[in-house]
Amino acid sequence: MEQKHLYDAIVIGGGPAGLTAALYLARARYRVLVVEKERFGGQITITAEVLNYPGVEQTSGAALTETMRRQAQSFGAEFLLAGVESLELKDRIKTVKTSRGSLQAFGVILATGARPRMIGFRGEEAFKGRGVAYCATCDGEFFTGLDIIVVGGGFAAAEEAVFLTRYARHVTILIRKDDFSCAASVADAARSHEKITVIANTELEEVGGDTALHYARWRNIKTGETTEYRPSDGASFGVFVFAGYEPAVELVRNLGVLDDQGYVITDQDQKTGVDGLYAAGDVCVKNLRQVVTAVGDGAKAAAALEKYARAMQEATGLHPVLPVSRLLRETGSGKDAEGKTTEAGFFTPEIRMQLEGVFEKMARPLVLRLVLDERPVSEELRRFMEELAGMTDKLRLDILPLESSGKDRPWTGLYLEDGTYRGIAFHGVPGGHEFNSFVVGMYNAAGPGQALDPELAEALKSIQTQVSMKILVSLSCTMCPELVMAAQRIAVENPRITAEVYDLNHFPELRERYKVMSVPCLVINDNIVSFGKKNIREILALLG
Repeated sequence: MEQKHLYDAIVIGGGPAGLTAALYLARARYRVLVVEKERFGGQITITAEVLNYPGVEQTSGAALTETMRRQAQSFGAEFLLAGVESLELKDRIKTVKTSRGSLQAFGVILATGARPRMIGFRGEEAFKGRGVAYCATCDGEFFTGLDIIVVGGGFAAAEEAVFLTRYARHVTILIRKDDFSCAASVADAARSHEKITVIANTELEEVGGDTALHYARWRNIKTGETTEYRPSDGASFGVFVFAGYEPAVELVRNLGVLDDQGYVITDQDQKTGVDGLYAAGDVCVKNLRQVVTAVGDGAKAAAALEKYARAMQEATGLHPVLPVSRLLRETGSGKDAEGKTTEAGFFTPEIRMQLEGVFEKMARPLVLRLVLDERPVSEELRRFMEELAGMTDKLRLDILPLESSGKDRPWTGLYLEDGTYRGIAFHGVPGGHEFNSFVVGMYNAAGPGQALDPELAEALKSIQTQVSMKILVSLSCTMCPELVMAAQRIAVENPRITAEVYDLNHFPELRERYKVMSVPCLVINDNIVSFGKKNIREILALLG
C-alpha cells in the first residue's frame, strides 16, 4: 500500500461539522484533510435562505458553508473529492481507503451526516427545497400564512406539526396508520389544536406545481378513495415529511459504536468507543440537528483530536509535513500598488513557522541554483529565493551566469552540495498553489521524503532510459499540484528522470508548441502529451 500522505487527521464529510473541525485543526497547525464524495457544504447547501445562524442575518446554505470552507483552507486545510470505501482503525496510524487511493492519519473524524428519510411520493425529489421540506425549525418560517401538510404519525410529526402552527394558516397531518404511534400527551396536543386537522389511514401519493407546490393528492388506504387538494385561494403550500433520519454510518456499522437507531455514540468530546475515531454532526446521537449544533460538534471533536494527534506524534516519532497553502500576505499580497514586492517580504510569520517545521525534517542541505534573464520575473525569483534561503542553513543560493546554462529562464533547480541534480526544477516563480509543491519537492529532494510503497519504489528505480518530464501549470490551478508533486517524487527516486515545472504565464511559446488548452499538462520526452491531474502510478503507466 502506498503511503502517499500522512495527516494528523482525516475528516470524512464536508458539511458544517467537518468544515469546522478542519478549520480548528488547521488553525492549530495540524495537517488535516477533508474528504467529501459529492460537494462540500453538505445538506444545508440546498437551503436557499438561512435566517437562524447566529451572527449572520441572512444567507444561503451554499454561501454559508463556502465561507466555512474558505476559512478552513486559508489556515491550510486540504480537500479531496472522493468516496470513502473503508476504514482500517486498529493500528496507531489509521488508513482511509478512498476511490482515489489510500490515505493515512493518526485520527479520523466521521462527519458524514444523516439524511431525512424520503417516503417516495411522486414529486418528492423534484420539489425538495421548493415546497417539500424535512426540518420545521429550518424551513417553517418560509410558509408563514400558508397551509402545510405534515406526513408522519410519530413523535416528530406530532410535535413539529404543533410547532408549525406558529407560521401556518392551517396544518393537515396525514397518518398511514389508525392513529399516532407516539405518547398520548404529544398526540393529544396535535389532535386538539385548533389549527390542525388529522387524517388517519392515509398516504400521500403525489405533489405538483410549477416553481412551488399547487396541488397534492392522497389516498385512503382502507377505502381506496383519493382526494386532490388545492388551496382555495390558489396559493402555494408546504409539505413537511417526518419519517425519521438515515445516518450515514456504513463505514462504522460493524464497529460497535452505534445505538439502536443507528446513530454514532460519542462522549462529551465527540470520541467514539474506538481509539482515534471521533464523530461530529448529524451522524451522532443528539436531540437537535441544526447547523449550529453541527459546528459545535466539529469544534469539540477537533479540540479532542488535537491532543490525540500530539500524543501520537510523540509516540511514533512521525510528524506530518504541513501544507503551505498561502504564499503572499492577504493585505496587499506582499506587493505595493505598482505590483512590486514590498520590504515586508514574501512570507508571513505563519508561513515562516510552517517552513521551519519542514527545514527541521530535511536530512541534508540543498543548493538552489538559479539561472535568470532580464525580465522582471527573474528579479522576483531572485528575491523570492534569497528570502527563502535566508531562513535556514539547510538552503544555499547559487546564481549562475546567464551564459552558463541553456535552461529556459528564469529557472530554479534543486541540487545537493556535491553538485548532484535532484531532477526537480521550476521555471518562473513557484507561487500560488505551486509553492506547496515546491516545498514538498525540497523535502523529498533532501530526504527522507514521503514514503513510497516498496513495490512502487522498485518499479521507479528499474526505469533504465532517460526521461524528461515537463509539467505545464497555472499558479491558480487547484488540480496542478497533485501532478507536480507526483512527477517530482518520481524524479527524486530515479536519477535518469527529471521533472521540470513551467508557469505558462511566462512561457507562452510552450502553449503553442504543445497545443495546450487546459492545465495541468504533462509532456514526456517531447512526444507524449497528457492532460489532467495524475498520481505516481498513473504517470508510471505513461512511462511504460
